[in-house]
Amino acid sequence: MKIKIYAFFLITFISITENQAAHIVGGDASYTFISFNADSTRVTYLLEFNMYRDQFSGGAQFDAPAAFGIYQENAGGTWFWIDEMTANPGPVGNIPLIDNPCIQEPTNVGTQVTTYTFQYTFPVINRSYQIAYQRCCRNNSITNIFDPGDTGAAFRITISPEAQEIGNSSPKFNDFPPLFLCANRDFEFDDSATDIDGDVIRYSFCSPSQAGGTFDANLEMQLGCCDCVRPNSSQCPPPFKNVSFKPPFTAAAPLGGNPVVTIDNLTGIISGVPTLTGQYVVGVCAEEYRNNVLIGTIRRDFQFNIITCVSNVIAQFDYEEVAPSDPNDDCTNFEINSCGVNVVRIINDSQIPSQIFEYHWTFYNPDGSVLDDIVGGPAVRDVDITFPGIGEYEGRMILNEGTQCADSACFRVNIFPSITADFNFDYDTCVAGPVSFTDLSVTGDPGGIIDFQWDFGGGQMSAIQNPLYQFPEPGSKTVSVQVEDTNECVDIIEKEVPYFPVPQLIVIEPTTFVGCLPSDIFFDNLSTPIDSTYDVIWDFGDGTTVNEISPTHTYSDAGVYSVSIDITSPIGCTVSRSFDSWIRVLDSPIADFSFSPDEINNFTDNVAFTDLSFDAAGWQWQFGEAGSSLIQNPTFSFPDTGLYDVKLTVFHPVTSCPDTIVKTIDVKPLTTLYMPNAFTPNSDGKNDEFKGKGYLVAISDYTMNIYNRWGEVVFSSMDPNVGWNGQINNSGPNSPLGVYIYKTTYVDPRGEKKLLEGHVTLVR
Repeated sequence: MKIKIYAFFLITFISITENQAAHIVGGDASYTFISFNADSTRVTYLLEFNMYRDQFSGGAQFDAPAAFGIYQENAGGTWFWIDEMTANPGPVGNIPLIDNPCIQEPTNVGTQVTTYTFQYTFPVINRSYQIAYQRCCRNNSITNIFDPGDTGAAFRITISPEAQEIGNSSPKFNDFPPLFLCANRDFEFDDSATDIDGDVIRYSFCSPSQAGGTFDANLEMQLGCCDCVRPNSSQCPPPFKNVSFKPPFTAAAPLGGNPVVTIDNLTGIISGVPTLTGQYVVGVCAEEYRNNVLIGTIRRDFQFNIITCVSNVIAQFDYEEVAPSDPNDDCTNFEINSCGVNVVRIINDSQIPSQIFEYHWTFYNPDGSVLDDIVGGPAVRDVDITFPGIGEYEGRMILNEGTQCADSACFRVNIFPSITADFNFDYDTCVAGPVSFTDLSVTGDPGGIIDFQWDFGGGQMSAIQNPLYQFPEPGSKTVSVQVEDTNECVDIIEKEVPYFPVPQLIVIEPTTFVGCLPSDIFFDNLSTPIDSTYDVIWDFGDGTTVNEISPTHTYSDAGVYSVSIDITSPIGCTVSRSFDSWIRVLDSPIADFSFSPDEINNFTDNVAFTDLSFDAAGWQWQFGEAGSSLIQNPTFSFPDTGLYDVKLTVFHPVTSCPDTIVKTIDVKPLTTLYMPNAFTPNSDGKNDEFKGKGYLVAISDYTMNIYNRWGEVVFSSMDPNVGWNGQINNSGPNSPLGVYIYKTTYVDPRGEKKLLEGHVTLVR
């Protein structure tokens, strides 16, 4: 007989009949971004509310339709109603129970699930929105809160301003908790959520929200009361109260006990050992962070039903399951093979060990007689049996024999002849060629060895008995062969093969054969096989040597150089090659230039450049970010004042080696201001106003003061376009004829303060 019993977990809920309302098991809500409008001032979301109800409570069915209030937060942190959406439930599903003879499951227990969905378009604002579904009531049998039968629930989701702005989608919980939790038994449930935007999620227990009550339904219809079974969303805005936990239960420790059941902040895994039987309301919050900023929270409100579970027992082995020797025997049969070893340790994989108090082992000889019979507790969970020789032996293991939760498994032990893997190898140690491998494996199986699996490393395999293999790289190679005979007996052996030949041909590829001083040349060694364990000695022909596979060498003097290379493997094999008159190094070009005029400003910004380079045949000019030229002696007009890094790159006529020089040119911003020495403010339209003339672009802090002979200020201006009309401050009585003193100051574009002082004669 085979009895399979598994660990039981869960949520189930006891029936109540009060007002046909006590049916709520739990729920959660989420939102998914759909789209923005054209100017991103409105955002559309898909809202999803998953609801769970006790199908045997005698309470109401899922609301059809259900009303969802939509609220907006105001500046004071309170909420006001803006709209209501209704939605019908989706397909209704059931959370199944596990039929198991080893647990006393409650009758008339079941949980149904449905999902309400609807779309809604929100104006994007700097305040949060909250969408809530309010409904009464919870099961009256709940253990950890006051007045559960009169306490409803508010299932809600908040969309923050940050979420609106970026078109965020909230996380969604992956799985609803299982049906039962066993008291005094370790459990672990993954209550994590998935976020399609990849945001960081942090988990915690939190208080479920309450809403509604058991007031008469007529009041609900007439007044829209908030303590009715179906609160009127327009009259009952957030915030919603938390449920009231009975001591010692709290939102953070909803199952009580010591130690308490916990939720992992990072993974959302709820784990622990619940010790108190009963029915418990639990809240889980999943906070969503982006760039370390909290942008939203989803909540799950559900119930755990903790019961006393009977132990589960499964007889099994971690061996191959095969057909039983007797077709009429319903005992699950496993096959255990031993190759060349008569003492066999049988490893027991039966579950759950803590619930197994007795093991009964029986072993039979090939003729059906009993070889051994062992009965005991946990000490004989695994057994060592000595079999008399090669052959086929049957056996049976019974757990908790004679009890309700007994279980059994059968097995067949095959004692086969031994098998031994072995091989040798042969090759020319200094030649980069194939290695010959010879199989030396033996087996006592009359059918012989039927499978060879050679592994040469790097994923290179062979299935022939005596292979040839050439390694692509040198080194100490680990080679193995696994052999298998007709009894499926397997053995494996590995050996080290020292493979260090030298290349048959030395192949070198320098980056250039002709270079300019100083010439950095990379010598790419393409010879194979070599690696870092080889000595690779280079002579570059200029008195410099180096031990490196592929070096970079700098030639500091012009000339023609021969290069040689000597390669020695770790086991002493050598090869060498010389490359005569191989590298030619020439003098480099020298970049230089001059420009005219020497002083450049916004009035003389057309500049002639003269190339002064040596050994150059190509020119690339770059005038800061203002322009470029490829001619030898260009002329360039700078578009504005300022500092320009002028770069000239020239190229060698033979090697095209470059040289670059950069000079900074200052195009200075000049200003001019000229003051007249007389003016005639007689309103004839000619010379009626005294002010300066000139080029004053980008000046600052301009002031002009006019003084009479007694040092009194008769006119002052901070605008170079406003002059003196001869009146006191340009609006009082006319100033008398005579000589006046002017003083004008300003700051030029480079920050230098300028001063002009002099006399002006007022003539009428």
